[in-house]
Amino acid sequence: MTALRYAYLGLAIWGAIHPMYYFLAYVRETGTGLGGLIVAWYVNASTTGLTWDLTIAALTLTLWVLAETFVRRNWLALVAIPATFCIGVSCGLPLYLFLRSRPVAA
Repeated sequence: MTALRYAYLGLAIWGAIHPMYYFLAYVRETGTGLGGLIVAWYVNASTTGLTWDLTIAALTLTLWVLAETFVRRNWLALVAIPATFCIGVSCGLPLYLFLRSRPVAA
């Protein structure tokens, strides 16, 4: 495995763990659950802008994953879509790049 693939994998793991730490800390602190976390995403113009920025990035990544998966027949790469929407773009994008950079049988 190349150094670049290790970097993608490391970033995917970091992108899964680090943001989740803050999400869980917020939920524990407020006791509001997932609903409260979603409400917090729209508490002011700054967080709303960031939420839309990440939503657009997630949708773009999803379109890219789908388009390339059908061309490359790299079906395992589809796992990046639920990772993107259940964890975040910070996990889904490097995970997709990790999966995309592996040799695919013809």
